[in-house]
Amino acid sequence: MRVKYRGMSLSPVSLPVMAFFTQKLGIDLGTANTLVFVPGRGVVLNEPSVVAISEIDKRILAVGVEAKEMIGRTPGEIIAYRPMKDGVIADYRVTQAMLRYFINKALGRFQIFKPEVMVSVPTGVTSTERRAVVEAAIRAGAKSAYVVKESVLAAIGAGIPIHEPRGNMVIDIGGGTADVAVISLGGIVASISVKCGGDKLDRAIGDYIKKTYNLGIGEKTAEDIKITIGSAVPLEEELSMTIRGRDFITGLPRSTEIKTNDIVKAMGKELREIVKAIRDVLQETPPELASDIIDRGIIMTGGTSMLRHFPELVLRRTGVKAAVAEDPLFCVARGTGIALQHLDTYKKAVIAKR
Repeated sequence: MRVKYRGMSLSPVSLPVMAFFTQKLGIDLGTANTLVFVPGRGVVLNEPSVVAISEIDKRILAVGVEAKEMIGRTPGEIIAYRPMKDGVIADYRVTQAMLRYFINKALGRFQIFKPEVMVSVPTGVTSTERRAVVEAAIRAGAKSAYVVKESVLAAIGAGIPIHEPRGNMVIDIGGGTADVAVISLGGIVASISVKCGGDKLDRAIGDYIKKTYNLGIGEKTAEDIKITIGSAVPLEEELSMTIRGRDFITGLPRSTEIKTNDIVKAMGKELREIVKAIRDVLQETPPELASDIIDRGIIMTGGTSMLRHFPELVLRRTGVKAAVAEDPLFCVARGTGIALQHLDTYKKAVIAKR
């Protein structure tokens, strides 16, 4: 049997299975990266939340990986920037275009029906910001859109049984925000969201190198430094790295060597802010649930939780052991897919839909 589709005669085998059977998408809409999860296929897309725009006619030139490569390398009439700031939409029109690009790329050209989409939002998001995310998803091509707090999705994706009457503490640290929450019986008991994540750590590294070495470096270099030699606590055997940038005194390119403990010092203020949020949530937690957290420990998710010795810093400052979840980058995205497949089970966690 052959079917007609947009004027083409196709056999059912040649049509992507996704076009007919999977109409659900989970989107981890992050400040730094956007991940798309398709039930049955897993994470199908992981690209930077970056868009390149022409200043002359406001046309979108590139999205994702291609756009990120343009940051710091574009001529004056092209701007490469992130439409998400601190986990929420800063530029509605561009976010909508970015979402449409990611949805189309994840589902392919032959998608006939509009998908149901679940999008993650920071724990401290306002009702207006939630509505903006839902509207952007609908306008980007979704049939219906749900939004769920990142902490809940991170817990689901990390395999935590959130419906049990036990306290589970999850820290999701992404590019723009650090979401700290205690979850029990499928709901959030205590939570704090601070606008401090990987991007702020990168800026702190750039500022420190500027002040200490009179050397200007870009965002990408600062991120490379954090990943390559960064640590949350000082190390006895330091790692080192040669970096290149522009000398602020001569204006000429120059290279210098930096070590891990310099980077620990550079990120100190921001890491203290995240630890303070964890302590504040622990102080708000009812005693019975606090006892559970001491027994079970704290689960850390998100890309920034992969910073060297971060769990050790949490243990030193709070007295509670912490561990990084398996595949911390994918926990929220995986959580969206699981929640979409079991909407009835997780309906308590859905905070907005349309």
